Amino acid sequence: MNIEKIYQSVLKTAEAYRQKLEGFDSENFQTEPPIGGWSYSEVYAHIFDSSLLSLMALNNCINGEGKVKPTAFVVKVILFFGSLPPGRKYKAPSKIAVRVKKISIAAAQQFITDFELQLAQTYPKMKDADPRMKVKHPVIGYLNTEQWLRFIEIHLNHHYKQLKRIENSFK
Repeated sequence: MNIEKIYQSVLKTAEAYRQKLEGFDSENFQTEPPIGGWSYSEVYAHIFDSSLLSLMALNNCINGEGKVKPTAFVVKVILFFGSLPPGRKYKAPSKIAVRVKKISIAAAQQFITDFELQLAQTYPKMKDADPRMKVKHPVIGYLNTEQWLRFIEIHLNHHYKQLKRIENSFK
């Protein structure tokens, strides 16, 4: 994996989320889609809240506040291919799911800005991180700094596809 390439991809995807916000009005942003599940608003709340939490874990790795643990083989495969295995529906861990709420478009814009600022502050420190230092993800296990960044990229892309499914369900 190339940290610079992943970083640029994350920035590009965050910008795509920001641009997508321009097409929403307040009502449709918070409306539950015909397919059920989260509204656009709840997707934005989840993805940027969890991305900020992921950056906290990433910073813990940088600061040496993790453990030297192995990364599961299946997780290495996911990180290598850059996507979650297809054909299944994923549920957020309960401690993450309870944090999901409907937010306004302005709050979503602020979430994106907060994420981008935190990422920009964190990125320069990543090259000096000990790759053995890992912090546990609530579902997939121990990840180091670079793996956390890759997870953020994969997770952002996963939920961007969810926004497209929601959009198609309204047509």
